[in-house]
Amino acid sequence: MKILVIGSGGREHALIWRLAQDSMNHTLFCAPGNAGTAELAQNVGIAADDIAGLVSWAKENRPDLTVVGPEVPLCLGVADAFAAEGLRVFGPCKAAAQMEGSKSFSKSVMTAAGVPTARAEIYTKSDEAIRALDNFSLPVVIKADGLAAGKGVIIAQTREEAESAIRSMLDGGIFGAAGAEVLIETFLDGEEASILALIDGEHAVLLPASQDHKRVFDGDQGPNTGGMGAYSPAPVVTESMLPVIKETVILPVVNELKKRGITYRGVLYAGLMIGRDGSINVLEFNVRFGDPETQVVLPRIAGDLAPIFEACIDGNLTEEMVKIRPEAAATVVVAAGGYPGSYRKGIPITGLDAAAQMADTIVFHAGTKMSDGGVVSSGGRILAVSALGSDLRTAVNRAYEAVGKIGIEGSHYRKDIAHRAFER
Repeated sequence: MKILVIGSGGREHALIWRLAQDSMNHTLFCAPGNAGTAELAQNVGIAADDIAGLVSWAKENRPDLTVVGPEVPLCLGVADAFAAEGLRVFGPCKAAAQMEGSKSFSKSVMTAAGVPTARAEIYTKSDEAIRALDNFSLPVVIKADGLAAGKGVIIAQTREEAESAIRSMLDGGIFGAAGAEVLIETFLDGEEASILALIDGEHAVLLPASQDHKRVFDGDQGPNTGGMGAYSPAPVVTESMLPVIKETVILPVVNELKKRGITYRGVLYAGLMIGRDGSINVLEFNVRFGDPETQVVLPRIAGDLAPIFEACIDGNLTEEMVKIRPEAAATVVVAAGGYPGSYRKGIPITGLDAAAQMADTIVFHAGTKMSDGGVVSSGGRILAVSALGSDLRTAVNRAYEAVGKIGIEGSHYRKDIAHRAFER
Protein backbone atom coordinates (compact mmCIF):
# COMPACT_ATOMS: atom_id res chain seq x y z
CA MET A 1 0.00 0.00 0.00
CA LYS A 2 0.92 3.62 -0.49
CA ILE A 3 0.40 5.32 2.89
CA LEU A 4 0.68 8.98 3.87
CA VAL A 5 1.13 9.96 7.52
CA ILE A 6 0.44 13.61 8.33
CA GLY A 7 2.55 15.25 11.05
CA SER A 8 6.13 15.84 12.15
CA GLY A 9 6.52 14.67 15.74
CA GLY A 10 7.39 11.61 17.78
CA ARG A 11 3.86 10.26 17.36
CA GLU A 12 4.19 10.37 13.56
CA HIS A 13 7.62 8.72 13.64
CA ALA A 14 6.05 5.98 15.79
CA LEU A 15 3.22 5.55 13.26
CA ILE A 16 5.66 5.38 10.35
CA TRP A 17 7.91 2.96 12.25
CA ARG A 18 5.00 0.71 13.18
CA LEU A 19 3.52 0.67 9.65
CA ALA A 20 6.99 -0.27 8.37
CA GLN A 21 6.77 -3.40 10.57
CA ASP A 22 3.70 -4.68 8.66
CA SER A 23 4.10 -7.87 6.66
CA MET A 24 2.99 -5.93 3.60
CA ASN A 25 5.66 -3.83 1.91
CA HIS A 26 4.12 -0.36 2.22
CA THR A 27 5.44 2.70 0.42
CA LEU A 28 5.44 5.34 3.15
CA PHE A 29 5.25 9.13 2.99
CA CYS A 30 5.25 11.66 5.83
CA ALA A 31 4.16 15.30 5.61
CA PRO A 32 6.21 17.12 6.68
CA GLY A 33 8.06 14.48 8.74
CA ASN A 34 11.38 14.80 10.54
CA ALA A 35 14.89 13.32 10.48
CA GLY A 36 13.60 10.05 11.93
CA THR A 37 10.72 9.52 9.50
CA ALA A 38 13.15 10.25 6.64
CA GLU A 39 14.90 6.94 7.40
CA LEU A 40 11.70 4.94 6.74
CA ALA A 41 9.59 7.13 4.50
CA GLN A 42 9.78 9.87 1.91
CA ASN A 43 9.25 13.20 3.64
CA VAL A 44 6.89 15.58 1.84
CA GLY A 45 7.53 19.27 2.44
CA ILE A 46 3.95 20.23 3.26
CA ALA A 47 2.91 21.51 6.70
CA ALA A 48 0.38 19.43 8.62
CA ASP A 49 -2.08 22.34 8.71
CA ASP A 50 -1.79 23.14 4.99
CA ILE A 51 -5.01 21.36 4.04
CA ALA A 52 -5.06 22.63 0.46
CA GLY A 53 -1.44 21.59 -0.07
CA LEU A 54 -2.04 18.14 1.40
CA VAL A 55 -5.14 17.59 -0.74
CA SER A 56 -3.29 18.72 -3.87
CA TRP A 57 -0.44 16.29 -3.18
CA ALA A 58 -2.86 13.45 -2.41
CA LYS A 59 -4.89 14.04 -5.59
CA GLU A 60 -1.71 13.74 -7.60
CA ASN A 61 -0.16 10.81 -5.72
CA ARG A 62 -3.35 8.93 -4.69
CA PRO A 63 -2.28 7.27 -1.42
CA ASP A 64 -4.28 4.14 -0.57
CA LEU A 65 -4.48 5.27 3.05
CA THR A 66 -3.81 8.50 4.92
CA VAL A 67 -3.26 8.51 8.69
CA VAL A 68 -3.61 11.88 10.44
CA GLY A 69 -1.38 12.41 13.48
CA PRO A 70 -2.04 15.87 15.00
CA GLU A 71 -5.30 17.44 16.14
CA VAL A 72 -5.01 20.73 14.24
CA PRO A 73 -5.51 19.34 10.71
CA LEU A 74 -8.38 17.18 11.98
CA CYS A 75 -10.08 20.21 13.50
CA LEU A 76 -9.50 22.07 10.23
CA GLY A 77 -11.33 19.32 8.34
CA VAL A 78 -8.54 17.40 6.59
CA ALA A 79 -10.49 14.12 6.80
CA ASP A 80 -13.51 15.73 5.13
CA ALA A 81 -11.33 17.28 2.41
CA PHE A 82 -9.66 13.95 1.62
CA ALA A 83 -12.95 12.04 1.67
CA ALA A 84 -14.42 14.56 -0.78
CA GLU A 85 -11.71 13.52 -3.23
CA GLY A 86 -12.45 9.81 -2.77
CA LEU A 87 -9.37 9.28 -0.60
CA ARG A 88 -9.38 6.89 2.35
CA VAL A 89 -8.36 8.59 5.58
CA PHE A 90 -7.99 7.35 9.15
CA GLY A 91 -9.12 10.16 11.43
CA PRO A 92 -12.42 11.74 12.47
CA CYS A 93 -14.32 14.30 10.41
CA LYS A 94 -14.30 17.98 11.37
CA ALA A 95 -17.60 17.74 13.25
CA ALA A 96 -16.35 14.81 15.33
CA ALA A 97 -13.00 16.55 15.93
CA GLN A 98 -14.88 19.13 18.01
CA MET A 99 -14.52 16.59 20.84
CA GLU A 100 -11.00 18.01 21.16
CA GLY A 101 -11.36 21.32 19.34
CA SER A 102 -14.04 22.63 21.69
CA LYS A 103 -14.10 21.67 25.37
CA SER A 104 -17.60 23.14 25.73
CA PHE A 105 -18.86 20.93 22.86
CA SER A 106 -17.14 17.92 24.41
CA LYS A 107 -18.67 18.68 27.80
CA SER A 108 -22.14 18.98 26.26
CA VAL A 109 -21.73 15.58 24.59
CA MET A 110 -20.54 13.99 27.84
CA THR A 111 -23.42 15.49 29.80
CA ALA A 112 -26.00 14.33 27.28
CA ALA A 113 -24.44 10.86 27.14
CA GLY A 114 -24.22 10.49 30.92
CA VAL A 115 -20.43 10.15 30.87
CA PRO A 116 -18.86 10.74 34.31
CA THR A 117 -16.96 14.02 34.29
CA ALA A 118 -16.34 17.12 36.42
CA ARG A 119 -19.07 19.72 36.84
CA ALA A 120 -18.36 22.72 34.61
CA GLU A 121 -19.68 26.19 33.85
CA ILE A 122 -18.84 28.07 30.64
CA TYR A 123 -18.22 31.82 30.30
CA THR A 124 -17.16 34.42 27.73
CA LYS A 125 -17.03 37.45 30.06
CA SER A 126 -14.37 37.67 32.75
CA ASP A 127 -16.50 39.45 35.35
CA GLU A 128 -19.20 36.78 35.12
CA ALA A 129 -16.61 34.00 35.28
CA ILE A 130 -14.92 35.52 38.32
CA ARG A 131 -18.24 35.81 40.16
CA ALA A 132 -18.92 32.16 39.31
CA LEU A 133 -15.81 31.13 41.25
CA ASP A 134 -18.01 31.48 44.35
CA ASN A 135 -19.71 28.26 43.20
CA PHE A 136 -16.44 26.25 43.26
CA SER A 137 -14.08 25.14 45.99
CA LEU A 138 -10.29 25.29 45.68
CA PRO A 139 -8.32 24.10 43.89
CA VAL A 140 -10.34 24.89 40.77
CA VAL A 141 -9.65 24.13 37.11
CA ILE A 142 -9.73 26.87 34.44
CA LYS A 143 -9.74 25.65 30.81
CA ALA A 144 -9.53 27.46 27.50
CA ASP A 145 -12.26 26.12 25.24
CA GLY A 146 -10.17 25.64 22.09
CA LEU A 147 -6.83 24.15 21.06
CA ALA A 148 -3.97 25.64 23.07
CA ALA A 149 -1.12 23.20 22.37
CA GLY A 150 -1.66 21.39 25.67
CA LYS A 151 -1.22 24.59 27.71
CA GLY A 152 -4.84 25.71 28.05
CA VAL A 153 -5.57 24.03 31.40
CA ILE A 154 -4.67 25.76 34.67
CA ILE A 155 -5.20 24.21 38.10
CA ALA A 156 -5.57 27.24 40.34
CA GLN A 157 -4.69 26.66 43.99
CA THR A 158 -5.91 30.09 45.13
CA ARG A 159 -8.70 32.49 44.24
CA GLU A 160 -6.09 34.95 42.96
CA GLU A 161 -4.60 32.35 40.59
CA ALA A 162 -8.05 31.48 39.27
CA GLU A 163 -8.97 35.12 38.64
CA SER A 164 -5.61 35.74 36.95
CA ALA A 165 -6.11 32.71 34.68
CA ILE A 166 -9.59 33.88 33.69
CA ARG A 167 -8.43 37.42 32.92
CA SER A 168 -5.39 36.23 30.96
CA MET A 169 -7.62 34.10 28.73
CA LEU A 170 -10.73 36.25 28.32
CA ASP A 171 -9.21 39.74 28.57
CA GLY A 172 -5.52 39.21 27.80
CA GLY A 173 -6.02 36.84 24.88
CA ILE A 174 -3.13 34.65 25.99
CA PHE A 175 -4.49 31.74 23.90
CA GLY A 176 -6.07 33.85 21.16
CA ALA A 177 -9.41 32.59 19.86
CA ALA A 178 -8.93 29.33 21.78
CA GLY A 179 -9.40 31.25 25.03
CA ALA A 180 -12.39 33.35 23.97
CA GLU A 181 -14.53 30.98 26.02
CA VAL A 182 -13.46 29.38 29.30
CA LEU A 183 -14.68 26.48 31.38
CA ILE A 184 -14.55 26.54 35.16
CA GLU A 185 -14.46 22.97 36.44
CA THR A 186 -14.52 21.14 39.73
CA PHE A 187 -11.07 19.77 40.54
CA LEU A 188 -10.87 15.97 40.43
CA ASP A 189 -8.35 14.23 42.65
CA GLY A 190 -6.71 10.91 41.82
CA GLU A 191 -4.32 9.44 39.28
CA GLU A 192 -4.47 10.20 35.57
CA ALA A 193 -4.42 7.58 32.82
CA SER A 194 -4.87 7.55 29.07
CA ILE A 195 -7.07 5.20 27.05
CA LEU A 196 -6.82 5.11 23.26
CA ALA A 197 -9.87 3.54 21.61
CA LEU A 198 -10.12 2.58 17.96
CA ILE A 199 -13.57 3.48 16.58
CA ASP A 200 -15.22 2.37 13.32
CA GLY A 201 -18.36 4.48 13.62
CA GLU A 202 -20.12 1.99 15.87
CA HIS A 203 -17.71 -0.46 17.48
CA ALA A 204 -14.79 0.31 19.80
CA VAL A 205 -11.62 -1.60 20.62
CA LEU A 206 -9.58 -0.30 23.56
CA LEU A 207 -5.80 -0.30 23.38
CA PRO A 208 -3.71 -0.89 26.52
CA ALA A 209 -3.82 1.81 29.18
CA SER A 210 -0.88 4.18 29.43
CA GLN A 211 0.17 7.08 31.62
CA ASP A 212 1.78 10.31 30.48
CA HIS A 213 4.06 12.57 32.55
CA LYS A 214 3.00 16.16 31.85
CA ARG A 215 5.09 18.10 34.38
CA VAL A 216 8.57 19.03 33.28
CA PHE A 217 10.46 18.02 36.45
CA ASP A 218 10.78 14.89 38.58
CA GLY A 219 8.10 14.33 41.18
CA ASP A 220 5.51 15.95 38.90
CA GLN A 221 6.87 19.43 39.61
CA GLY A 222 7.10 22.49 37.38
CA PRO A 223 4.97 23.66 34.45
CA ASN A 224 2.97 21.42 32.17
CA THR A 225 4.54 20.25 28.91
CA GLY A 226 3.40 18.29 25.89
CA GLY A 227 4.57 15.19 27.78
CA MET A 228 7.95 14.18 29.22
CA GLY A 229 7.49 10.42 29.00
CA ALA A 230 4.98 7.61 29.25
CA TYR A 231 4.59 3.94 30.07
CA SER A 232 2.21 1.08 29.38
CA PRO A 233 0.49 -0.74 30.94
CA ALA A 234 -0.64 1.71 33.62
CA PRO A 235 -1.52 -0.41 36.67
CA VAL A 236 -3.96 2.24 37.95
CA VAL A 237 -6.28 0.94 35.21
CA THR A 238 -7.05 -2.67 36.08
CA GLU A 239 -8.24 -5.25 33.54
CA SER A 240 -11.69 -5.18 35.13
CA MET A 241 -11.93 -1.43 34.48
CA LEU A 242 -11.50 -1.71 30.70
CA PRO A 243 -15.00 -3.02 29.88
CA VAL A 244 -16.45 -0.43 32.27
CA ILE A 245 -14.56 2.35 30.47
CA LYS A 246 -15.76 1.04 27.13
CA GLU A 247 -19.42 0.87 28.20
CA THR A 248 -19.60 4.05 30.31
CA VAL A 249 -17.14 6.38 28.57
CA ILE A 250 -16.31 5.44 24.99
CA LEU A 251 -19.49 3.95 23.49
CA PRO A 252 -21.85 6.53 25.04
CA VAL A 253 -19.88 9.29 23.30
CA VAL A 254 -19.91 7.45 19.96
CA ASN A 255 -23.66 6.89 20.28
CA GLU A 256 -24.40 10.48 21.34
CA LEU A 257 -22.45 11.81 18.38
CA LYS A 258 -24.40 9.48 16.10
CA LYS A 259 -27.63 10.93 17.49
CA ARG A 260 -26.31 14.33 16.40
CA GLY A 261 -25.62 13.03 12.90
CA ILE A 262 -21.88 12.67 13.44
CA THR A 263 -20.13 9.36 12.68
CA TYR A 264 -16.87 8.93 14.58
CA ARG A 265 -14.09 6.97 12.85
CA GLY A 266 -10.51 7.02 14.07
CA VAL A 267 -8.92 7.19 17.51
CA LEU A 268 -10.81 8.54 20.50
CA TYR A 269 -8.43 9.30 23.35
CA ALA A 270 -9.94 9.53 26.82
CA GLY A 271 -7.89 11.30 29.47
CA LEU A 272 -9.18 9.76 32.70
CA MET A 273 -8.93 10.53 36.38
CA ILE A 274 -9.01 7.37 38.47
CA GLY A 275 -10.07 8.14 42.04
CA ARG A 276 -8.65 6.43 45.09
CA ASP A 277 -11.96 4.57 45.35
CA GLY A 278 -11.63 3.31 41.77
CA SER A 279 -14.07 5.85 40.38
CA ILE A 280 -13.61 6.83 36.73
CA ASN A 281 -14.07 10.39 35.44
CA VAL A 282 -13.19 11.92 32.08
CA LEU A 283 -10.85 14.91 32.19
CA GLU A 284 -10.86 15.48 28.44
CA PHE A 285 -11.15 13.80 25.07
CA ASN A 286 -8.63 14.00 22.24
CA VAL A 287 -9.37 12.90 18.69
CA ARG A 288 -6.01 11.36 17.76
CA PHE A 289 -3.20 9.23 19.07
CA GLY A 290 -1.56 10.78 22.13
CA ASP A 291 2.01 11.97 22.17
CA PRO A 292 4.03 10.44 23.86
CA GLU A 293 1.48 7.66 24.64
CA THR A 294 1.68 6.42 21.05
CA GLN A 295 5.38 5.71 21.53
CA VAL A 296 4.57 3.09 24.20
CA VAL A 297 1.23 1.76 22.92
CA LEU A 298 2.09 1.06 19.26
CA PRO A 299 5.17 -1.08 20.10
CA ARG A 300 2.81 -3.32 22.12
CA ILE A 301 0.48 -4.03 19.18
CA ALA A 302 1.27 -7.28 17.36
CA GLY A 303 0.46 -8.10 13.74
CA ASP A 304 -0.24 -5.70 10.90
CA LEU A 305 -1.43 -2.17 11.67
CA ALA A 306 -2.75 -0.90 8.32
CA PRO A 307 -5.64 -3.43 8.16
CA ILE A 308 -6.81 -2.22 11.59
CA PHE A 309 -6.98 1.35 10.32
CA GLU A 310 -8.82 0.18 7.20
CA ALA A 311 -11.35 -1.71 9.32
CA CYS A 312 -12.09 1.52 11.19
CA ILE A 313 -12.74 3.26 7.87
CA ASP A 314 -14.92 0.41 6.57
CA GLY A 315 -16.92 -0.10 9.77
CA ASN A 316 -15.93 -3.72 10.37
CA LEU A 317 -13.51 -3.48 13.31
CA THR A 318 -13.44 -6.47 15.68
CA GLU A 319 -11.61 -7.22 18.93
CA GLU A 320 -9.82 -10.15 17.24
CA MET A 321 -8.03 -7.80 14.84
CA VAL A 322 -6.08 -6.11 17.64
CA LYS A 323 -3.51 -8.34 19.32
CA ILE A 324 -1.48 -7.04 22.26
CA ARG A 325 2.05 -8.12 23.13
CA PRO A 326 2.61 -9.03 26.80
CA GLU A 327 5.72 -6.88 27.21
CA ALA A 328 5.64 -3.53 28.99
CA ALA A 329 6.89 -0.37 27.29
CA ALA A 330 8.33 2.95 28.47
CA THR A 331 9.45 6.12 26.72
CA VAL A 332 11.67 8.94 27.99
CA VAL A 333 11.39 12.33 26.29
CA VAL A 334 14.65 14.23 25.85
CA ALA A 335 13.91 17.96 25.73
CA ALA A 336 15.89 21.05 24.85
CA GLY A 337 17.32 23.17 27.64
CA GLY A 338 14.73 25.69 28.76
CA TYR A 339 11.73 23.72 27.49
CA PRO A 340 8.77 24.31 27.96
CA GLY A 341 9.98 27.91 27.97
CA SER A 342 12.29 29.38 25.34
CA TYR A 343 14.99 27.07 23.97
CA ARG A 344 17.69 26.84 21.33
CA LYS A 345 17.32 24.95 18.07
CA GLY A 346 19.93 23.50 15.75
CA ILE A 347 21.82 21.61 18.46
CA PRO A 348 23.78 18.61 17.05
CA ILE A 349 22.65 15.18 18.27
CA THR A 350 25.16 12.37 18.80
CA GLY A 351 24.86 8.71 19.81
CA LEU A 352 21.65 7.95 17.92
CA ASP A 353 23.03 4.84 16.27
CA ALA A 354 24.43 3.47 19.54
CA ALA A 355 21.05 3.90 21.23
CA ALA A 356 19.07 2.44 18.33
CA GLN A 357 21.29 -0.65 18.21
CA MET A 358 20.19 -1.72 21.68
CA ALA A 359 17.76 -4.64 21.75
CA ASP A 360 14.05 -3.80 22.04
CA THR A 361 14.80 -0.08 21.87
CA ILE A 362 13.49 2.51 19.42
CA VAL A 363 14.57 6.15 19.22
CA PHE A 364 11.61 8.18 17.98
CA HIS A 365 12.45 11.62 16.61
CA ALA A 366 10.13 14.42 17.71
CA GLY A 367 11.81 17.77 17.04
CA THR A 368 14.68 16.96 14.68
CA LYS A 369 15.87 17.75 11.17
CA MET A 370 18.84 17.00 8.94
CA SER A 371 21.50 19.70 8.66
CA ASP A 372 24.88 19.44 6.93
CA GLY A 373 24.60 15.66 6.89
CA GLY A 374 23.83 15.34 10.59
CA VAL A 375 20.79 15.37 12.83
CA VAL A 376 20.08 18.53 14.82
CA SER A 377 17.28 19.64 17.13
CA SER A 378 14.35 21.62 15.72
CA GLY A 379 11.86 21.63 18.62
CA GLY A 380 11.39 21.60 22.37
CA ARG A 381 10.77 17.88 22.68
CA ILE A 382 13.62 16.45 20.65
CA LEU A 383 13.46 12.66 21.08
CA ALA A 384 11.27 10.01 22.67
CA VAL A 385 13.43 7.00 23.54
CA SER A 386 11.23 3.90 23.90
CA ALA A 387 11.99 0.40 25.07
CA LEU A 388 10.15 -2.87 25.64
CA GLY A 389 10.80 -5.21 28.53
CA SER A 390 9.46 -8.35 30.15
CA ASP A 391 8.22 -6.08 32.93
CA LEU A 392 7.93 -2.34 33.41
CA ARG A 393 11.12 -1.99 35.44
CA THR A 394 13.12 -3.68 32.67
CA ALA A 395 11.55 -1.44 30.02
CA VAL A 396 12.27 1.73 31.99
CA ASN A 397 15.86 0.76 32.73
CA ARG A 398 16.45 -0.11 29.09
CA ALA A 399 15.05 3.24 27.93
CA TYR A 400 17.29 5.15 30.33
CA GLU A 401 20.32 3.14 29.25
CA ALA A 402 19.62 4.18 25.67
CA VAL A 403 19.13 7.82 26.67
CA GLY A 404 22.55 7.69 28.30
CA LYS A 405 24.15 6.98 24.92
CA ILE A 406 22.70 10.14 23.33
CA GLY A 407 24.36 13.54 23.51
CA ILE A 408 22.47 16.84 23.10
CA GLU A 409 24.07 19.88 24.69
CA GLY A 410 21.91 21.40 27.43
CA SER A 411 19.14 18.82 27.10
CA HIS A 412 17.17 17.48 30.04
CA TYR A 413 14.77 14.63 30.81
CA ARG A 414 12.84 13.28 33.76
CA LYS A 415 14.56 10.59 35.81
CA ASP A 416 11.38 9.14 37.34
CA ILE A 417 9.28 7.83 34.47
CA ALA A 418 6.70 5.31 35.75
CA HIS A 419 7.28 6.34 39.38
CA ARG A 420 3.56 6.04 40.15
CA ALA A 421 3.51 2.47 38.94
CA PHE A 422 6.55 1.57 41.03
CA GLU A 423 5.08 3.29 44.09
CA ARG A 424 2.00 1.11 43.79
